[in-house]
Amino acid sequence: MKTLLFLGNIGTGEIILIALVVLLLWGGKKIPELMKGLGKGVKSFKEGMNEIEKDIKIDDTPKTEK
Repeated sequence: MKTLLFLGNIGTGEIILIALVVLLLWGGKKIPELMKGLGKGVKSFKEGMNEIEKDIKIDDTPKTEK
């Protein structure tokens, strides 16, 4: 079984408990906004990584001299 480095062995009960604590702290209306912001951040990160990979591939192409 895979375990996360910082969480150790986490089960269904612990996940439910964490979800309830998050719900109590931020409320039901705020959670969708938080997830939307998190999704935008992940999308932006992936786009940045793709741009860097493209730049590296362009720099690695051999240049021909005339």
